[in-house]
Amino acid sequence: MISLQPDITLDQLAFLSVESLIEAYPACPNQNIQARIISILAELGDERALDLLVEVVGVEVANHCQGNIRRVAARGLEQMVIATTDPEKSQRAIYKLSWALLNAEDWALRYAAAVSLGGIATVEINTILDQAMTQESDRVVKERIRMILNV
Repeated sequence: MISLQPDITLDQLAFLSVESLIEAYPACPNQNIQARIISILAELGDERALDLLVEVVGVEVANHCQGNIRRVAARGLEQMVIATTDPEKSQRAIYKLSWALLNAEDWALRYAAAVSLGGIATVEINTILDQAMTQESDRVVKERIRMILNV
């Protein structure tokens, strides 16, 4: 098990494998490093991190940094859903993104979820986006959904 100290530098994360990053995330006491771990995993797009990103999107937010982690995770899920051949994993991610779009209080998380769902682009997702369009109160999020749906 990897133990990350609060004073670890981001450069020291570079040597870690996807599995090590996944393992290090919950053990890390520093939210900035946690955010960087999620960012790296999202950028890599490796489906092994899909479950962690799904979990992170659904965490209860205590501060702005955690909110940012959730938004990065939501954006990372798009590529993972597109890349995975596991329909169960794909459905878990789509469900969590749909939940975020339809239920999250954070407008920026709803925006990130809308963009990710739009990138996945299935008939099921268009139905979710249509539903979100009718209930969304934020102008920016609503406009983004409108752009995705081309209406």
